[in-house]
Amino acid sequence: MKAISYSRYGAADVLEYGERPDPKVGPDSVLVKVRAAAVNPVDWKAREGYLQAGLEAVFPVIPGWDVSGIVVQPGAAVDEFEVGDEVIGYVREDFLSRGTFAEYVAAPVRTLARKPLSLSFEEAAGLPLCGLTAHQVLHRVLKVQEGETVLVHAAAGGVGSLAVQLARHAGCRVIGTAGPHNHDYVRRLGGEPVEYGDGLAGRLRDLAPDGIDAAFDTVGGEALRVSAETLASDGRLASVADAEVFSYGGRYAFVRPDAQDLAHLAELAEQGIVSVHVDRVFPLEQAVDAYRLNEEGRTRGKIVVTVGRES
Repeated sequence: MKAISYSRYGAADVLEYGERPDPKVGPDSVLVKVRAAAVNPVDWKAREGYLQAGLEAVFPVIPGWDVSGIVVQPGAAVDEFEVGDEVIGYVREDFLSRGTFAEYVAAPVRTLARKPLSLSFEEAAGLPLCGLTAHQVLHRVLKVQEGETVLVHAAAGGVGSLAVQLARHAGCRVIGTAGPHNHDYVRRLGGEPVEYGDGLAGRLRDLAPDGIDAAFDTVGGEALRVSAETLASDGRLASVADAEVFSYGGRYAFVRPDAQDLAHLAELAEQGIVSVHVDRVFPLEQAVDAYRLNEEGRTRGKIVVTVGRES
């Protein structure tokens, strides 16, 4: 099969497009014909070696954890899916090697759910990792409640845009940091936009003089510090970007594959409660360009790679 892979840690230029062996399908997995795979910042952080303390790389590594596609072969113990089923998945294993930037991926059933019919394959590929991150942080870590004020950083990004929608669905007031060019987009999602950068703490205090009930950091650094400064007395803080959150009494979160959570998100998408904005689409052979664009950190919604083999 054709795939993107890398044989050593490094910048985007270590990525190569070429032939890789077709994946073997274990008893608890299904072979998925990939239609689309979404780019996430964690992909290039893993490629550059930042995750090697916790995730062993078995080179060559095919990157990518997000996928949408069609089941072409169920494993021997699988009765959840049949040939022809359209699925989405956050296909993360406990090591780096067998990713989704390929024509086929062998996906454990614990990582999959049925694809929402209302979403294109490109949109659906952008839902799993970002949607699960937003859902798990909001409901398992921050435990947001109806009527609370929630701060979401990078509210126009992949995780942030879904966090805004999910927090609003939970009945929360949502303040979202974003550049001025994305303020209208954040409003359409249901959030109240606020410009990041110098003076952010003052702007947040103007919007929420009693403090923020729950802050969701996706950026780290200064955004994390300001979040801690503007919390209410009993406010909660979580970060998916900066382990320094512990020093502020908050929690660090790393998303987990969860088929039940993913099916719930798919149902919300089917109902029109959450949507995925696809910013740019690249063919698989141009995935290196997709990664470089993602590394700039200015994407609205998701960057997606499509895979076109029909056999």
